[in-house]
Amino acid sequence: FGQQIAWGESNAIVFANSVIGARTNRYGDFIDLCCAMTGRAPAWGLHLSENRRGRILFELDVPDSEPSDSLFVGVGLLIGQASGDRVSVIAGLPRPRDEDQLKALGAAAATTGAVALFHAVGITPEAMTLDEAFQGHAPDETIRITRADIDHALARLSTVPDGAPLAAVSLGTPHFSHEEWMRLLPLLREAAPGRRIPIYVNTGRATLTRLQEEGALAGMEAFGLIPVADTCTYVTSILERLDGVVMTNSGKWAHYAPGNIGVSVAFAEMRDCIRSAAAGHVVRSAS
Repeated sequence: FGQQIAWGESNAIVFANSVIGARTNRYGDFIDLCCAMTGRAPAWGLHLSENRRGRILFELDVPDSEPSDSLFVGVGLLIGQASGDRVSVIAGLPRPRDEDQLKALGAAAATTGAVALFHAVGITPEAMTLDEAFQGHAPDETIRITRADIDHALARLSTVPDGAPLAAVSLGTPHFSHEEWMRLLPLLREAAPGRRIPIYVNTGRATLTRLQEEGALAGMEAFGLIPVADTCTYVTSILERLDGVVMTNSGKWAHYAPGNIGVSVAFAEMRDCIRSAAAGHVVRSAS
């Protein structure tokens, strides 16, 4: 906590600043390498305490005691759109199940905006109270977020309706953690997808190595599982088909993939993505 670092990659930056409490600006290629070689980072921006105070307040009116992953994605999409590069403060955010839900929120916020730091009151390390998050100042702006706002933001991620034939599933943007894999693998065994629809999962090489050493991926090829290490399927030619619908649980992937690789997208919870792979078409619980 509080360490000065120099990181690149938008969702890694917002996670480091917000969830870990380390300090970095949004560094582009080569600037982070210069920091590494010199052992120094510029004394400006989010490296300085006074620049880490909240500027815009989001008040959530979402009475979810067990919030879904998509709720965090939706909140991230909305605060990114409204904040730009201002430090966001979220009041009323349900306590997350784990860090992965905060990771998804930050990734979405850094996708629709230039958010490098958010504070979630009572959750993230620099925002145990509203006053601490704003360092004693009043917010420049206050925005209320309702469940309807979140549902609308999530609906805009999908470019196809329920029932659309499915070409692939892509998970893990940001990269899947070991904990996310432990939630995915039982879903694969339960649904037993057998329609030859590939399920791509982006993850880090260290996580993939650990899974292989544990034997956790044994037999998963039969369900169409294709692990992808150290990159994401929306930035390079990995998907076998680019002429169909790809389903994802990632707000970041859903936002970028249509423009980057030309696919149609259906967004849903991870469980629905796996159910859809088994059915061969888009299936969502709300439908």
